Amino acid sequence: MSRLQIDVRCEGEMPLGQYLRKYAGISAQMIKRLKAVPDGMTRNGQHMRTVDPVLSGDVILLHLPENCGHTPNPELHVPVVYESAQILVCDKPAGMQVHPSMLHRADTLANWFAAQYPECGFHLVNRLDRNTSGLCVIAKTSYAAHQLRGGVEKRYYALVANGLHGSGTVDAPIARAQASVITRCVRADGRPAVTHYRVIREAPCCTLLELTLETGRTHQIRVHMAHIGYPLLGDALYGGDCSRIEAHALHCGAVTLTDPANREQVTLHAPLRAEMQALLEEEDGTT
Repeated sequence: MSRLQIDVRCEGEMPLGQYLRKYAGISAQMIKRLKAVPDGMTRNGQHMRTVDPVLSGDVILLHLPENCGHTPNPELHVPVVYESAQILVCDKPAGMQVHPSMLHRADTLANWFAAQYPECGFHLVNRLDRNTSGLCVIAKTSYAAHQLRGGVEKRYYALVANGLHGSGTVDAPIARAQASVITRCVRADGRPAVTHYRVIREAPCCTLLELTLETGRTHQIRVHMAHIGYPLLGDALYGGDCSRIEAHALHCGAVTLTDPANREQVTLHAPLRAEMQALLEEEDGTT
């Protein structure tokens, strides 16, 4: 169970249910769940109904029914970059899945979160592939997840072979490759996908790119960079050079969002993981 404080700001009086939907961003489904919780909605410690009037200046406390629902694993360690009452942003290591699967039942980000925050919901706002490192935004409540939907700006960093210069845009539809449940490809009948890239450093043995997305297709950056002839280093699935790095060189290094807890905009950063930074520091391609 988590708590959300609502400071009422309105002209005149208004039924609580109407205010929550119209001004507080609380969905009708969440209000239905709150009604089923004893003291799910209170004012000054007193139970409220959705038909009860509220006035500007009232402070409403919502007791949101939440449960992570995953098996906790206290042995896992993930750095926390930012935390508030409603959200958490962590720096996910490469090699860690975000959700449990048949092969990864208890070593995922969800298992770590369940051990640290057993009374919070686990609502992943931006999903990263298992071998992609960097910032993951987790909403602790359904309310926060709803508020953040489509409102998180992300910047990714990737390493490719030398030869790419300046900046550009890849506008190419992405579809699931035939006879594969994992691999994606550029195909005319795919879903629209747009990736912007910019070269920010040319090292002796690789080039560092900054990338932003207009869409969020599965494997979008990996597919688009391979499509223009520059697959990510370490990306065996899409033809990248794996001689110096085992996992594909992709890192979510910055996010900007408005925290639902206090409505403040925050920008967060996570440095490149060590193996990517090491490639940038190599003096030539033979070391």
